[in-house]
Amino acid sequence: MAKRTNDFLRQFLLPITAVVVLFAATVAVLLVWATREADALSERRQAMMVDTILKDNATRVAHDQEAITLWDEALRGVRADPPDLDWIDGNIGRWLHTYYGHDDIFILDAANRPIYALRGGRRAAPTAFGAIGGEALPLVAALRASLRAPDRGDAVDPATSGYSPGASDITVIDGHPAVVSVKPIVGDQDRAAQAPGSEPLLVSVQHLDGPFLEAMARQYLLDGARFSWALQPVPGQSHAVIRSRRGETVGYLVWNSFAPGSRVMGKVAPVLIVALLAITLIVALLLLHIRRTLTALRASEAHAQHLALHDNLTGLANRTLFRSRMDLALVAVRRGGTPLAMLCLDLDRFKPVNDTLGHPAGDQLLCQVSARLKAVTRDTDTVSRLGGDEFAIIQAHAPTIESVERLCQRIATALNEPFDVDGTMVCVGVSIGVAIAPLHSTDRVDLGRKADIALYEAKARGRGRVVLFEEAMDASVQRRQAIEKDLREAIAAGNQFELYYQPVHDARTRAVIGAEALVRWRHPLLGLMAPATFVPIAEECGLIEPIGEWVLREALAAARDWPLESIAINLSAVQLRNPALVDIVQEAITASGIEPRRVELEITETSFVEDEDICRANVAALRAQGVRIALDDFGTGYSSFTHLRTFAVDRIKVDRSFVAGINRREGGSAIIRAIVGLANARGIAVTAEGVETDGQAEWLAAIGCGTLQGYLMSKPMPARAIGSWFDAGIAA
Repeated sequence: MAKRTNDFLRQFLLPITAVVVLFAATVAVLLVWATREADALSERRQAMMVDTILKDNATRVAHDQEAITLWDEALRGVRADPPDLDWIDGNIGRWLHTYYGHDDIFILDAANRPIYALRGGRRAAPTAFGAIGGEALPLVAALRASLRAPDRGDAVDPATSGYSPGASDITVIDGHPAVVSVKPIVGDQDRAAQAPGSEPLLVSVQHLDGPFLEAMARQYLLDGARFSWALQPVPGQSHAVIRSRRGETVGYLVWNSFAPGSRVMGKVAPVLIVALLAITLIVALLLLHIRRTLTALRASEAHAQHLALHDNLTGLANRTLFRSRMDLALVAVRRGGTPLAMLCLDLDRFKPVNDTLGHPAGDQLLCQVSARLKAVTRDTDTVSRLGGDEFAIIQAHAPTIESVERLCQRIATALNEPFDVDGTMVCVGVSIGVAIAPLHSTDRVDLGRKADIALYEAKARGRGRVVLFEEAMDASVQRRQAIEKDLREAIAAGNQFELYYQPVHDARTRAVIGAEALVRWRHPLLGLMAPATFVPIAEECGLIEPIGEWVLREALAAARDWPLESIAINLSAVQLRNPALVDIVQEAITASGIEPRRVELEITETSFVEDEDICRANVAALRAQGVRIALDDFGTGYSSFTHLRTFAVDRIKVDRSFVAGINRREGGSAIIRAIVGLANARGIAVTAEGVETDGQAEWLAAIGCGTLQGYLMSKPMPARAIGSWFDAGIAA
């Protein structure tokens, strides 16, 4: 019996036991290995993801700021004297805090003095900037130096530059790790409107251990995420190092490791002990489970990479992915591959939608636009949202210009269709600038610059246009920049602008009863320049207001002692939309000593298209002070007769194009007769411009036009010449 037992043990039990133990040990070893691999893979993925998020956050804060720093209205509000702090608080400080989650916002003037502060969502005294000055001022100094000397690439972090230079760093603010980002406020239409280095600066601070960390923990499932000043290795915890731009360690982000392998092992081990006989089945199930777990981890890692390279709102490629794909595509082009086209797109009329319906509606519109762009492009093309309402497309394999034009036509057709935004039908359009490689360039930066130039030209031609880059456009941009530079120097010099005066005559007696002031620019090299050459550029780059104020002061001072009923001065649309216009005019009248009733300000109908409420308020306030308002170029603008009902004016000036059509087939006579009849019925004076023949003058006087202006009677002349007229008694 004992022998049989021994044989059984020797022949069956021991071998089977050995096999079972070996199998179990093998399974155990495999399980331990798989558990550690899964945990390690998860920990690496989380660490990579967190490190990417921390690196990208400084760039994101800087890009957030460009919603303000590239906004002309923000530049005017900040540079106003004094700054409109309530407007700044509502449109800059609280908006950055509420919409982007910036904790602290400061604005510095050209001398780095704080003029506005918001801390923790509450407006604070500007002196609160002192709490972060030690950390922020080195960035401010570096940015100023870079703005004054742009070739110093080491002064500014290129990852935070975006459309404008910037400086950022990660440091400690009030005991919190925080991103500090500094951006110059330069406006969107003209980024060189201020002397380099003298721009007002926007300083944003975002804490990394507050709402930002909580939001990141929720979004990326970082259990127990917290900030630590010192690293104390604890089993089951992962960490990421937070470093400054100089590589200095600021602190550590610590969280409880997501260990899927350990969790699985904890559940399976008791089952293995209890059900050893089913170990084979259990091992198979465990291996299947582990495989699924690893697949899920890899999918999550791919999702994290997708988030790092795509726009969070629309899902389109972001700027980083766009640049990468463009570089790869250009390598193929340089090796003789098929040409490609770069399209820069800017939505027309997007800002009114965003302002009227709100930012959520604007976001919804952007998502619908993105879907339509994807629908009309190929899988081989790259559609990217660069920021705001700006998009870019890489059209790969674009062998002919015709193929590019067909794509542009599909895009324009798709985006011209109405959009349904929360039940409201919204119509926008698109302007497109195109540059082609290798036709225009094979360098990404240069190709993008030329596509931007083409886009600028498309918008200048009236929006809703598609423009292919031409070398002449580059020359035009350079000429415009040269004129802008010379304009700034002329304003600083103060002695290059001159005023010419064109008399206004009584239609019946031909006596001079008024004059219109017309600005000229005596360029040191180009000579005397007409306003049509430089005024549009001055309006675009924000220089028209100082020129307009100079014209106002000079004209009123010169006309004070002239025997004229009125002196007319032209106001640009930019001036009319300025809330401080009434005070500026009143100061000029007081300084000159002229009577307000002799002052006539000429405005154009197109001035009312934007900010109509401000324009109406300024017109009403000026008339209340006794200043007269004239509507210039009447009949050529937008809803001319409507403006006569909604805006109270004292005079309308019939455009010269109608006067030239008198007794011609253009029907100028009938149009002028209708305008004069309407004006006389409403008690509004009428002046006809561009009168060049006696026949025109006599006909205008006969139908009731009160005053005339044109080369028939007199051309524009300098102040000394028209003054000599009055001295000689010619005006009478």
